[in-house]
Amino acid sequence: MEFRYDIIVVGGGHAGCEAAYVAARMGAKTLLITMDMTKLAQMSCNPAMGGIAKGQIIREIDALGGMSGLVTDRSMIQFRMLNRSKGPAMWSPRAQCDRMLFSTEWRRALEATQGLHIWQEEAKRIITEGTKVTGVETVYGTKFNASAVILTNGTFLNAMMHVGFSKMTGGRAGDAASYGLSDQLAELGFTVERMKTGTSARIDGRTIDFGEMTEQFGDAEGRTFSYMSKELIIADQKSCYITHTNEEAHEELRKGLEYSPLFKGIIKGRGPRYCPSIEDKIVTFKEKDSHQLFIEPEGRDTIEYYVNGYASSLPLEAQLKALRKVKGLKNVEIFRPGYAIEYDYFQPTQLYHTLETKKIDNLYFAGQINGTTGYEEAAAQGLIAGINSVRKVRGEAGFILGRDEAYIGVLIDDLVTKGVDEPYRMFTSRAEYRILLRQDNADERLTRKGFEIGLAGKERIRKLEEKEKGIEEILGFLGTESVSPEEISGFLEEIGTAGIRQKMKLINIALRPQVLLEELLKLFKEGREIIGRIEERKAEILESAEIKIKYEGYIKREKLIADKIRRLEELKIPEEIVYEELMSISTEGRQKLNRIKPSTIGQASRISGVSPSDINMLLMFMGR
Repeated sequence: MEFRYDIIVVGGGHAGCEAAYVAARMGAKTLLITMDMTKLAQMSCNPAMGGIAKGQIIREIDALGGMSGLVTDRSMIQFRMLNRSKGPAMWSPRAQCDRMLFSTEWRRALEATQGLHIWQEEAKRIITEGTKVTGVETVYGTKFNASAVILTNGTFLNAMMHVGFSKMTGGRAGDAASYGLSDQLAELGFTVERMKTGTSARIDGRTIDFGEMTEQFGDAEGRTFSYMSKELIIADQKSCYITHTNEEAHEELRKGLEYSPLFKGIIKGRGPRYCPSIEDKIVTFKEKDSHQLFIEPEGRDTIEYYVNGYASSLPLEAQLKALRKVKGLKNVEIFRPGYAIEYDYFQPTQLYHTLETKKIDNLYFAGQINGTTGYEEAAAQGLIAGINSVRKVRGEAGFILGRDEAYIGVLIDDLVTKGVDEPYRMFTSRAEYRILLRQDNADERLTRKGFEIGLAGKERIRKLEEKEKGIEEILGFLGTESVSPEEISGFLEEIGTAGIRQKMKLINIALRPQVLLEELLKLFKEGREIIGRIEERKAEILESAEIKIKYEGYIKREKLIADKIRRLEELKIPEEIVYEELMSISTEGRQKLNRIKPSTIGQASRISGVSPSDINMLLMFMGR
């Protein structure tokens, strides 16, 4: 039989689901090949979306027209805005999700997407003609032809799981590993390396003494990830709980170290620096007598809890004995132990910024196959690979986001320019322009771009314009309306800030940190009318307007810097340059430039090992 598609996506994780949805949404006939249709976008680790910088990524995916934000809203059981005590560049939304409902909602979304087909089977190899991919063959010999292929294999390629000295093949507890693809790609010349990640034990909520822990409530205000969702008050939010390890627990963990595959050299792959296993923590930070643990609900209708901060590959006995020394977990029972997993990944310097591979035309990599960690980072790559695969097939230019446009742009530029030697995780500190890349303005930055490429719909544009109009109304009123000392003194005194001695524009009053914008607007008839007009999206519009007012100076300064740097970003490097012949550039610089082949001077300047003098020599060679 002849199976013909425009785009084939291999892997049904977060990257694969987003890539398949995006490709079909843009009008391509798309096939998603997955090993298990019941586990689409499975939350293999903690049941949450968002967090520091990751929340910004989900809002960016949503602003462009992706699905992750909507699915999160439909399945969340708790919402928190993190870092409220810091500046708005650091504010990051996070949602605790119902793990089973999250996967169900993704399946509903995919099955409702026109032009998207799903096939349950393991992919064995890609089909190529010369240096171009033409399809995928499965383990049963089924051949699917396509114009482009996106590989999003997650942690499944040649994967091995470890609990103590016991090990078994598998890409996730209960799921088989995938073989064949990785070896074939190595034969085609790709650099294949190993990484390690891990997960925690799942515990029985009936055996937890929550009274001995600190309860962590969600935010009371109604917030969402998606710009398409109405402000949502979650009925009966589920709390998380905080507890800590102690010296007794650490002693039990130390007893298990002699059976640790991590410290005995059995595990060769490099693990995540910013999410180490508990045994790694007690060795690396041996001066600390406790480590914080978060007890997170797996869903609304289950007694299963996830122990965030307790990833481990120690033997079951060591894991359980140590857990029972932790406050609130004296009598805990577990459903399954934590484990480490080793898997193959491909150095992302082998990719263009579009996530197309340099060695095989029309072949794209997205997700943990590129050395990243985290659902959000994977979904972002899936979105970009999905967009670019469709545009490549149509003969259109690549869709690339700059570092000053999105955290997604920072993520992909870091990957393809610098490569990885440990699982990559996004942080706000990785972005040079954090005040520009806020969670509140992702739609202002990206929705029109999503509309132009045929991903974001007209309703998204309408909502963006509605929001922008509301912000404009607020700023216009505050910028033109003046207030006398008599009119405002009582309000200022009540909130503990100095009075004014002469008439002043309201915008100058709003600049004060003690002044809440909504309370200021309510003092005036026109202000109350504006609040009435934006009632449905009040929190979102007021927040964005307040940030624009209070941080205007910082925003303008960062935009100015970004505009200057963009000149280097836009300075293209000719493809025909032979770096080996540029002897005025250092040996390391020539080697790195030749391997990565940057497309712009800006990208070249960020390559580790390429010095400023190397860049100057390159500019001179280009006649600059």
